[in-house]
Amino acid sequence: MLILTCPYCGIAADETELHPGGEAHVVRAGPEADEDTFEAYLFQRANPRGVHFERWRHSHGCGKWFHAARDTLTMQVHGTYPAQVTEPPQDILDAIEEARAR
Repeated sequence: MLILTCPYCGIAADETELHPGGEAHVVRAGPEADEDTFEAYLFQRANPRGVHFERWRHSHGCGKWFHAARDTLTMQVHGTYPAQVTEPPQDILDAIEEARAR
């Protein structure tokens, strides 16, 4: 079972208390975007074999959105962080590198 710790309320919640929101850090296409750019924004997502940065909502808790770094092969969670952050924090990147070094 997938367990993620909400960075806002600190509760370690299993996946039944959370709602997935897809890929994190997706740059939104604005109204000036051409059709190809808008299509890529709507439909083309990364589906990596390995570490993936995802959006989650603590729907049965504080209700806030947050990001998680999870390995899609091992289901190892490298950490969670607030949704307002535009890129993964250094401590999570360090945890990913440490896991890869093993």
